[in-house]
Amino acid sequence: LGLTWLYSAARHDAGTIEALSRAFAAELEALVELCSAPGAGGLTPSDVPLAGLSQAELDALPVPAHEVEDLYPLSPMQQGMLFHSLQAPELYVTQIRVDVDGLDAGRFARAWEVAVESHAILRTGFLGQEDRPLQLVRRRVPSPVERLDWRTKPDLDQALTELAASDRSRGFDLAAAPLLRVLLVRTGEDRHRLILTSHHLLLDGWSTSRLIGEVLTRYRGTAPALPAGRYRDYIAWLGRRDQAADERFWRERLSGVEEPTLLASALPAPEVQPLPAGRYRDYIAWLGRRDQAADERFWRERLSGVEEPTLLASALPAPEVQPGHDSRKLRLDTVATEALKAFARREHVTLNTVVQGAWALLLSRITGQRRVVFGSTVSGRPAELRDAEALLGLFINTLPVAPALDPAKRVGDWLRALQAENAALREHEHTPLYEIQGWAGQGGRSLFDTLLVFENYPVDLALRDRDAGGLRFGTVSNLETTNYALTLTVQAGGDIEIGWSWRCDAFDQERIERLMRRFEALLLRIADDAPPPLGRIALPTQEDHQRLSGWNATDVSYEAVPTVLSLIGRQARATPEAEALVFGAERLSYAELDRRTSRLAQALAARGVGPDVLVGVAAERSVAMVLALLGVAKAGGAYLPLDPEHPRDRLAGTIAETGLRLVLAQGHLADRLPQMDGVEIIAIEGWDLSGYSDEAPVVDWHPEGLAYCITTSGSTGKPKAVGNSHKGRDRRLGSVRVLGRGAGGRLASGGAGLLHHHLRLDGQAEGGGQQPQGPAESSAMDAGGIRHRSGGPGAAEDALRLRRVGVGVLLAVDDRSLPGGGGAGGASRSGSAGPHHPG
Repeated sequence: LGLTWLYSAARHDAGTIEALSRAFAAELEALVELCSAPGAGGLTPSDVPLAGLSQAELDALPVPAHEVEDLYPLSPMQQGMLFHSLQAPELYVTQIRVDVDGLDAGRFARAWEVAVESHAILRTGFLGQEDRPLQLVRRRVPSPVERLDWRTKPDLDQALTELAASDRSRGFDLAAAPLLRVLLVRTGEDRHRLILTSHHLLLDGWSTSRLIGEVLTRYRGTAPALPAGRYRDYIAWLGRRDQAADERFWRERLSGVEEPTLLASALPAPEVQPLPAGRYRDYIAWLGRRDQAADERFWRERLSGVEEPTLLASALPAPEVQPGHDSRKLRLDTVATEALKAFARREHVTLNTVVQGAWALLLSRITGQRRVVFGSTVSGRPAELRDAEALLGLFINTLPVAPALDPAKRVGDWLRALQAENAALREHEHTPLYEIQGWAGQGGRSLFDTLLVFENYPVDLALRDRDAGGLRFGTVSNLETTNYALTLTVQAGGDIEIGWSWRCDAFDQERIERLMRRFEALLLRIADDAPPPLGRIALPTQEDHQRLSGWNATDVSYEAVPTVLSLIGRQARATPEAEALVFGAERLSYAELDRRTSRLAQALAARGVGPDVLVGVAAERSVAMVLALLGVAKAGGAYLPLDPEHPRDRLAGTIAETGLRLVLAQGHLADRLPQMDGVEIIAIEGWDLSGYSDEAPVVDWHPEGLAYCITTSGSTGKPKAVGNSHKGRDRRLGSVRVLGRGAGGRLASGGAGLLHHHLRLDGQAEGGGQQPQGPAESSAMDAGGIRHRSGGPGAAEDALRLRRVGVGVLLAVDDRSLPGGGGAGGASRSGSAGPHHPG
C-alpha cells in the first residue's frame, strides 16, 4: 500500500506534511493490528443499520459476527407468520412434490446450491428478539439438497408418502438457515421424486415460482443476471413509510363498505427473464420507509363500520374435535369456467373480484351478517421499488375484505364497486394486519377466520413454462397450512380450481363438502346471462331443497287441533290432583287451576267480559298472572298485557287506544297504573270469588275472534296494538304438539314477562305437565325432573348449555326468540331453532 501526498507549498511546509503522513501511517498500522488480533472483528451498528441494535445487543447475538451478512426487521406478513409459527410449528411449512423424468441429479443439486448462494433471502433465519424479531442473513449455509437412491425400495409409493410427511413434520429451526430442504429420491432408472419443503417466511407464491424457474434455467446451463435490488431494500422502504398517513387512509376507507384485494398480476412471459439485481432486504428497507400513520388512519376508517367479526366456524354447529388439517379441491368444468370468465369480461371486472363477491355473499347467507369480513392476500410488491417483480422474498400481505351487501343492487354494479375499492388500496396494502385489527374497534380481535387466496402464478405453470433440458414433470402436489379455520386457494390458469384447506377442529368434511357445493352453485348463478339482484340470488342447492323438504314434512290438520281451554279441562278430568303450576312454595293441581279460573271467568262475565272484549292484565310472573290469563280466556275475552315498568303516559295511551274498561292487576302494581275515568282496576289476589260457580261460563266465541293483543315497541312511531285470534293461538299449539310430550312432561317458565305467556301455557297444557315459576325455578326443575323449559331470548341458550333440555325447548321459548313469533326482535338467537320448527 502506498500513499502520495500532494499539497500547496504556499500554504504548508514539508515538515508539517511529513508529520501528518507518519501519524496517518501509525493509525493505519494500529487498525490493521487490531483487526488481525485473535477474536478481533465484529459487527457494529453501522454495518447493519436497519436492525436498530446497540453495540451491546450486537455483541450478544447468538451467531458469530463473521457469519453475519445482514440483519434487519421483518415485513408485516413475516411478523404474523412468525408469531403463528412459534405457537404452532406445523403452520406455514409448505411442501411441493413432483416426479421428474430425465433428471441429472448432480447438475440439479448444483443449480439449487448456486441459487441459495445468490439470494440473501434463501440464507435467512429468524431471531426471536423479545419485542422486535429480526431476520439474519448468513454468508454461507449448508447445501439444502439431499439425494437418496430408492430404486430397490419395497412399497415405494407408501415409503415416498411417509418420507414426505416425515420431512414436513420435522418443521424448521427458524434461526438455522436455510429454511428449505430439497430431497431428490431416485425411484427408477430415469425418474426422481422431488420433495421441496420450505417455510413460507422466506417466499410467497410468486417468489417460489421464480425460484424454481431460475433453478431450471441454471440447470440447462444459463447463468441469469442477479437483480440489482435486495429484500432488505423492501424492509427499508417499509420503515420510511408514513404510518400516520396509512392510518388516516384506512380509517377513511373502512367507513365505506368495501375491503381491498390487489388484482392478480399478469402471468410472466414464458421466455427466460434476466435475474433482478435486487435482494429481499431491499423490500424490507422499502417497508421501513412507508408512512405507517397513513396506513393506520386508512384502516381505522375503513373498518369503523364493522360491528362484529365474521367467524364462519362459530356460525355453524361445532364438529367433533379432530386434530390437524384436511383439504379438498373443487374444479369447475370448462363450460362453467368460460361462463364465469365471460361474465367477468362483460361486467369489466376480474375473475378474482367475481370469486370474492361470491364468497362474501355465501358468508352473508350463512352468518346472517349484512356486512361480512374475510381475509384476502395481495401481492405487496411496490411499483417504486427497483426490481420488485423479480425479487425473491415474502411480499404478500393479508388484508380484510369487508363488503356490505345491498339486496337491491345489481350484481355487476356491486362487483365493480368492490373492484374499485380494491384498486384504491394499493397505496396502503402493506399495513400490518394486526395494526388494522387494532384500529377496527374490535379490541384487536381477529376480524375473520376465512382466507381467500387468488394465485397469480402457480408452481406447476412455472414447471411447464420452462424449457429445462428435456426434463418432464408429473402432477404437482402442493401442501400448505395456515392459522385460519378455512383457506380457499383459487387457480385459474386453465379450468378454475379452488383448493379448500381447513382446520379439523373447526369444520368436518361433510360440512365443507356442503359449502363447496353451495359455493359452486352460487358461482354458476352469478355467471348467468342476467343474474338477479343480490337479494334474490338463490343459495340452496338441490340437496338443500331436499333436506328442507324433509325438515318441513310435518303437515298437520289444524282443524282438529283442540283449544287451550279444552286441553286444560281434559287434563283436569284425567289427572285432577296432578300438579299443574309451581311458583316457589305455591303449587296448584289441575283441578284447583280449573276451579279458580272458572270462578274468575264467571266474575268477569258478570262485568260484561265476552267475545272480543279486551281486559288489561298487569302482573309479574306469578300464579296470579296465570289465573288472570286463563280466566279472561274462559270468559271468552281477550287479554292485553300492560307492563307496569312503562311510563304512565304510555300506559294511558294504550288503554285509551284499545278502549279498555277493566284491568286485572296484582295488588302491589295497581298504584303504578294511570287512574282513568271509566276504567276499573281490580286486584287479582284480593277479589272475592266465593260467590261464583266452579263451572266455566258457556261462551259462543268464533275461531277468528280475538284471543289477545300485544302492543308494538313504538320504535318506529306511536305504539300500536296488534291482535291474534283463537285460531292463530291454537295453531301455534298445534305446531308444538308435533313434537309431542307425554303426560309426565313438565314445562318451566323462564323470565320473559307477560308478553307471550300464552305460548308457554299452550306448550305445556296438552301433556299435563307442570309449570314452575319464580325464584326456585332452577331447583324445581332439578327436583321435579322437568324436561322442557320456556323463557326469554336467552333461555334456549342457557338450557342447551346446561344440557337439561331436548329439542322441544326450542319451540317453547318466548316468541321473541323465534322467527315469525310476533316479537320485536331476537333473530340472532333463532337460527338454531329453524330446522326443528315443524310449521
